[in-house]
Amino acid sequence: VQRRLMFDDECILVDENDRVVGHDSKYNCHLMEKIESENLLHRAFSVFLFNSKYELLLQQRSATKVTFPLVWTNTCCSHPLYRESELIEENALGARNAAQRKLLDELGIPAEDVPVDQFTPLGRMLYKAPSDGKWGEHELDYLLFIVRDVNVNPNPDEVADIKYVNRDQLKELLRKADAGEGGLKLSPWFRLVVDNFLFKWWDNVERGTLGEVADMKTIHKLI
Repeated sequence: VQRRLMFDDECILVDENDRVVGHDSKYNCHLMEKIESENLLHRAFSVFLFNSKYELLLQQRSATKVTFPLVWTNTCCSHPLYRESELIEENALGARNAAQRKLLDELGIPAEDVPVDQFTPLGRMLYKAPSDGKWGEHELDYLLFIVRDVNVNPNPDEVADIKYVNRDQLKELLRKADAGEGGLKLSPWFRLVVDNFLFKWWDNVERGTLGEVADMKTIHKLI
């Protein structure tokens, strides 16, 4: 399944100012050789879904993932595809449409549980991260937050495990990852969000004031 998607899915290529410059297969977009030689940069999104207790849903990527297998990360991370509904730039609607699609694909969360108008786009970051010798990421990532109680039915092709965490539990996960305990690893993009934004934004999640910290004008270059 993962190999097929690498060729079937067309990612949106952008420049460092997030202007669309073309499209290419998911396969090419994640080859470090291509990333380095052609500076391929593609649009992505990262969903941070909190329940009504303000716990964050994490997933462990499946063992069959081509990039970052068995790594723990935020709720859902993927790419808007080069299609009309996911190219819409106004209010990050294309990324929000893609997020709703992938929450169903990966976690079995029905679309009605995550209406696109309930996502708050908080910011954009640009980062590069090798996965292994062959694969990696070079993404302009839209950070989408949503507070909803949802039904979850993970797709084993995509997800090995899930858990909800509060702040203290997440801090313990970070400690274990830093200490290399139990082989626990976190995705590089999740770690960038944690280190730069997440705990500050968590206050706004709890206060219902996410709109106050949204900044979709800035592209945070975290390379």
